[in-house]
Amino acid sequence: MDPFVRRLVERLHDPARPLSRNRHFHTFDTPEGRSAMKMSRRLKSLQRDIMACHKEGSRARFFRQVGPDGQTRIELQMERIQGRRVSLLQDAEFELLSQLPGVRDALEEVLEPAA
Repeated sequence: MDPFVRRLVERLHDPARPLSRNRHFHTFDTPEGRSAMKMSRRLKSLQRDIMACHKEGSRARFFRQVGPDGQTRIELQMERIQGRRVSLLQDAEFELLSQLPGVRDALEEVLEPAA
C-alpha cells in the first residue's frame, strides 16, 4: 500500500484530528486521494457490520490466507438479515481495520476457512 494513501486513511479515521474532505479537496482529487476515500468507506462499512454482529451476539470471524499477496478473509454471519458478508483484505487494510474502535475485540480468528 502506498504510504501516502495509508496516512490519508489513518487521518480520515482519526477522531482526534479528523481530516476535512472539503477543506482538502485538492488532496482527494488525485488518484491516491480517491483510493484513500474508497478504502476508508469500505473499512467503515466493515466496521459497522462487525459491530452490528457483535451487538447481536455473534462474532465476526477472520481467516488469514497464505498466498503471494497475503490476504485476510473476513466472514460476517448476519442473523438479522439471514445472510453472510465475506471480504478479502490485504494485510495493510486489515491492520487499518483492526485500529478502528471496537473491531479488534469483536473479531475472532479461525484456523480453517468456512466452506
